[in-house]
Amino acid sequence: MASAVLYHSINPSTALISRTHFPSLVFKDIPAEVCCFPGQKANSSGQENGRNKKLKKVKAAVAEAPKSEGGVSKQTVKKLRILVAGGGIGGLVLALAAKKQGFDVVVFERDLSAIRGEGQYRGPIQIQSNALAALEAIDMDVAEEIMSAGCITGDRINGLVDGISGNWYVKFDTFTPAAERGLPVTRVISRMTLQQILARAVGSDIIFNESNVVDFEDDGEKVTVKLENGQCYEGDLLVGADGIWSKVRKTLFGPSEAIYSGYTCYTGIADFVPADIETVGYRVFLGHKQYFVSSDVGGGKMQWYAFHNEPPGGEDVSGGKKERLLKLFGDWCDNVIDLLLTTDEDAILRRDIYDRKPAFTWGKGRVTLLGDSVHAMQPNLGQGGCMAIEDGYQLSLELDKEWKESIESGRPMDIASALKRYENARKLRVAIIHGLARMAAIMASTYKAYLGVGLGPLSFLAKFRIPHPGRVGGRFFVDIAMPLMLSWVLGGNGSKLEGRMPHCRLSDKASDQLRRWFSDDDALERALDADWFLFPIGDSTSSTDTIFLSRDDKNPCVIGNAHHPNFPGESICIPSPQASAVFRVKVLKLPPKISKKTDEIEVLQVV
Repeated sequence: MASAVLYHSINPSTALISRTHFPSLVFKDIPAEVCCFPGQKANSSGQENGRNKKLKKVKAAVAEAPKSEGGVSKQTVKKLRILVAGGGIGGLVLALAAKKQGFDVVVFERDLSAIRGEGQYRGPIQIQSNALAALEAIDMDVAEEIMSAGCITGDRINGLVDGISGNWYVKFDTFTPAAERGLPVTRVISRMTLQQILARAVGSDIIFNESNVVDFEDDGEKVTVKLENGQCYEGDLLVGADGIWSKVRKTLFGPSEAIYSGYTCYTGIADFVPADIETVGYRVFLGHKQYFVSSDVGGGKMQWYAFHNEPPGGEDVSGGKKERLLKLFGDWCDNVIDLLLTTDEDAILRRDIYDRKPAFTWGKGRVTLLGDSVHAMQPNLGQGGCMAIEDGYQLSLELDKEWKESIESGRPMDIASALKRYENARKLRVAIIHGLARMAAIMASTYKAYLGVGLGPLSFLAKFRIPHPGRVGGRFFVDIAMPLMLSWVLGGNGSKLEGRMPHCRLSDKASDQLRRWFSDDDALERALDADWFLFPIGDSTSSTDTIFLSRDDKNPCVIGNAHHPNFPGESICIPSPQASAVFRVKVLKLPPKISKKTDEIEVLQVV
């Protein structure tokens, strides 16, 4: 048996690091006005400024009905104050959208420097076409800055592959659904970079750092929030964007347990450029009770996630994460092993994956929820942050509609009704995508390439490489359902993007070979920036030398053992039109020692 190895000599360099940049920090601590929470005494003092005085003295916007006549200016009418608990992606997008609408916004964040811990544990984030379009509807300049800082993955092949062989199972087309609707193509961007761009656009005077909302009271006319340090603020409504462990949610609906997905996740970033970097954006490597995800994140780096089915709360021995992963995925294809080997131990982080059941009610009165605080989902579709971005846009839209209706009718703003409309507009779409994310996890981790995998005493059947019926049936289903699902997920919210002007992004273009790569694995292999080598393995009947596999019909190589009397070797080559992931090379003579009902040598691709 011999293995053909793809080799390429690209090393990360400054020449490759071109698109990802990291804006300077824009956050600062802002002194807050102290007021008494109902039933509480102020326990700290703060330095007053004009904005803080207004925070304490402002009355709810609904206290006085805005008039369509009588000299009430737009500036005065829009003094609706929105309090946002949480300065993560969803909270900042809402703040930006509300600010652009002319509303007064205050964002309370516990720790901007760590993004509530998400930055170090979750790495780069995928911003898909639907979320990028929502950002364009909010602020085109900010959207352009985010897209320029990101790495485009939607213009390449993405999809599912077999974890052991590395062969493609299903390829995803995320480019066509975006291009047909004139939407931006999916990007990957550093969470820290994304947050800093959003925070700079929102403004440091709006974001209160080291301000953790722990309680609130809604008296029907205003909402008063209490911070961990005892300081209090009043506003017209409160939006809980404080993540999966939301304290706003807990106060609204009581304590509830997040649901453990059954998987722990290791993640890391490798300084590694694979041979297919120009043709493949991200891959999900399928396996039994474990799966692996890799994605180009730009700058000569690859982000990866390794999921393994096990009880929650597990811990690794010091310095043992990488060693454990190499044991768990040791027999997987080199696409996986290369990423693990090129990642430093200290760069590997671990967290258990939780989500929450889709909620039927998102809020009460003048308080509502947004993002992970109400619909935390598993990361398998890359839509968690995207849904939070859509939430932020939709909520600002409903508040602006309510303000305009109040102007036209001369009645007070009905905040509770506006929040309920926001909730109703979002619930169904979010619930479906939440369910799809769970289904994706099940499919990725229950995949079985061959009959016998995971069957205990019958596992010996796997060596016969009989395709598992579930794999065959699953492939048929995915081939039909995936295009429809991607079209709806990426473009299904377009009708609600009232602030986005229809346009096409001519800069978001793919290779003219992309369509061919989806249907022709040989064409995809030929596009690799790599060479093929044949490395000997097995017994002494194999060649002892590494062979370069020429793709020139006039310059064949030799497979065999010149010292073996029955198998001195035969000349072969891999013609340019034929370079599949698994390519069988016909050999005219094989020694009896290795001839077992076949006269073929299997040449395997290893990147």
